[in-house]
Amino acid sequence: MEFTAKDVMKLREMSGAGMMDCKKALKESDGDMDKAMDYLREKSLAASAKKAARIAAEGIVDCFVCDKCGVGVIIEVNCETDFVAKTDDFKALVASLAKHVAKMNPADVDEMMAQKFAEDETKTVSDVINGAVAKIGEKITIRRFNRVEGIVDTYVHLGGKIGVLLQISNNEYPEVAHDVSMQIAAAKPTCLSREDCDQAELEHEREILREQAKNDPKPKPAAIIEKMVEGRIEKYYKEVCLLEQPFVKNQDESVAQMINGRFEVIGFTRFEMGEGLQKRSDNFAEEVAAQTGKKA
Repeated sequence: MEFTAKDVMKLREMSGAGMMDCKKALKESDGDMDKAMDYLREKSLAASAKKAARIAAEGIVDCFVCDKCGVGVIIEVNCETDFVAKTDDFKALVASLAKHVAKMNPADVDEMMAQKFAEDETKTVSDVINGAVAKIGEKITIRRFNRVEGIVDTYVHLGGKIGVLLQISNNEYPEVAHDVSMQIAAAKPTCLSREDCDQAELEHEREILREQAKNDPKPKPAAIIEKMVEGRIEKYYKEVCLLEQPFVKNQDESVAQMINGRFEVIGFTRFEMGEGLQKRSDNFAEEVAAQTGKKA
């Protein structure tokens, strides 16, 4: 029986096993999905099968910088509960995955899952994740990462709730660079400068501002409205552009003025743990009660 890439993805979603393991299972099972699932279970590769439908919206963001090569990595790994996210085992797992990204340079999460694990080449990253699922007892997913070669600074806030990876032109002013990283964590810039702003998003902002001005109780001429809009756009730049934001430690100067030409900010990545993910809303006491048959 033939099978397709969609079959591989379906089996991966059902089992929680790695892509290459799913492909092999389907090949060994002649494309039969049920037999392939049995194969994965027999090989202890589907330890997370029953957890695949659960929501993994907790976890941590972590950063790693290689002392030898200077490569910097930021990564978000999710689990189901904040309790597990705070354990030493989970933190160690995330740290090892960040080091793997630095060394192996995967293009994306799928490629990473299929790679031999940097710390133990007898296993794939998928094997390591499945082993952690079996040990910890929760669904675990690598959500995203970024890898930068060059001179970097990192900052992790609130035990992994927010992480920042900053790339700069030189490392002569490490304290200033770290101030910039903390600025990014606190002020949530979306771009480096006004030249980097998303033009579609900027025009959308203009349209909103025009409508706000038109809805003002006191009607104004179109030319005045446009001046008002552009004035508000200037304020928008100071909200979203890192270099134009007021410096959090001194609101009287911008970040660019604080840096004062000591280095160039090349780029940055800011991850906030769980942003955009659906959170589980069930009550833990009620869940335990449901499983034990007792009232909470």
